[in-house]
Amino acid sequence: MTKATMVLEGGATRGVFTSGVLDYLMEQDFYTSDVIGVSAGSCNAVDYVSRQPGRTRDCMIHKEKEYSYYYGFTKFVRKKSLLDMDMIFDKYPNEIFPFDYDTYFASEMECEIVTTNCETGKAEYMKERKDKERLMKMCRASSSMPLISPMVNMNGVPYLDGGLADSIPIRRAVELGNKKIILVLTRNPGYRKKLPSKGSVKVYKKAYAKYPNLVKSVVNRNPSYNRTMEWIEKLEAEKKIFVIRPLIPTVSRLEKDYDTLMNFYEHGYHLMEKQFDELRRFMEQ
Repeated sequence: MTKATMVLEGGATRGVFTSGVLDYLMEQDFYTSDVIGVSAGSCNAVDYVSRQPGRTRDCMIHKEKEYSYYYGFTKFVRKKSLLDMDMIFDKYPNEIFPFDYDTYFASEMECEIVTTNCETGKAEYMKERKDKERLMKMCRASSSMPLISPMVNMNGVPYLDGGLADSIPIRRAVELGNKKIILVLTRNPGYRKKLPSKGSVKVYKKAYAKYPNLVKSVVNRNPSYNRTMEWIEKLEAEKKIFVIRPLIPTVSRLEKDYDTLMNFYEHGYHLMEKQFDELRRFMEQ
């Protein structure tokens, strides 16, 4: 195990790129002492710690209709969710694609799952070493996208997607103190988020009227993301961090097409394979 922090960006189904990257690293028995996952990155993170190559890929890319986690419009209205979160965070890990809880809890790796506290609007970096249900609830909260997924209640506090408050927790990684930081992004080089439209801000204000601090985080998310990306690019240019990101057009965040997703996954796998020697040199310098 290498003394370093692995940071995994989210992006819903764009996370299959990260799955490809991590699957190659796991095949090379390359594991870091710390990992931080956001949103879809949290699902990748726990599968990395549990040492299960292929699991995140299988959860996200499949042709079988009975494994689909997309609700139709009728269910969306009734369930208040576009995605079947019970399928993803209960049936998948406990029945369909078994999660290796024993290996996860026995691991010496430190894994932090980023969530957004809806009351404070701030990021929280959660850990769990014993409770299976709470671990999956943390991943569920971290992956619950606003407007299309319900809040997740933990100890009386509502949470949503960690990316709302801290899309790329590079500063958190620096705080952990490891000299080596590896960052897996799911957007192309030079990507920047556009400022939120007035219309979208109104929608968020109406939907989350009881949570003004959450709305502030949502409104400030894109400018904050762009500032973080500028800092990341500076650190990368100075060779202070190792960054891998997709070099082909990214998939949409709710992509369903099997071949499209598999192609993006394979891109992550082969790009990491190509850059693995560079990563090793970075670790040795």
